[in-house]
Amino acid sequence: MSEAAIIAGSQEIVVDEVFPHTLDVVWKTLTSPAMMSRWIRMEPTGFKPIVGTRFTYQTTPAGEWDGVIRCQVLEVTPNQRLAYAWKGGHEGNVGYGSRLDTVVTFVLSAVEAGTRLRLVHSGFVLPRNETAFKVMSEGWKSVAQRIDALASEQD
Repeated sequence: MSEAAIIAGSQEIVVDEVFPHTLDVVWKTLTSPAMMSRWIRMEPTGFKPIVGTRFTYQTTPAGEWDGVIRCQVLEVTPNQRLAYAWKGGHEGNVGYGSRLDTVVTFVLSAVEAGTRLRLVHSGFVLPRNETAFKVMSEGWKSVAQRIDALASEQD
């Protein structure tokens, strides 16, 4: 695996990894609700890899925020690309649980060693989203490792 890159200046988190798995195995790991709940460690309620689908994740509430992350599938190209809006937080919160309006994009490409996964979580507004940016920068690296491990179970 390559070293994950975090690009703070562009207000996005980028994780770029190569996995020794086929495109279809990595795609299934990314888009199966049962697998998603294992790699992100939150149950995706209502997820389907269909553009326009609205779904949610539930995390720890904070202050005025109920802990619900509201998502909507923006792009789907099987075995290539999945993007969804990721919105949560509340205007009244500072730090954890502040208003977040971002996009998560997974881009897959075939490489000689298997599949390259480029995960980009964009749209962080600093300093307002600084806490989320720092926590999720580390979190997405762990997610990539879990995606690899779960894909290994399917090979």
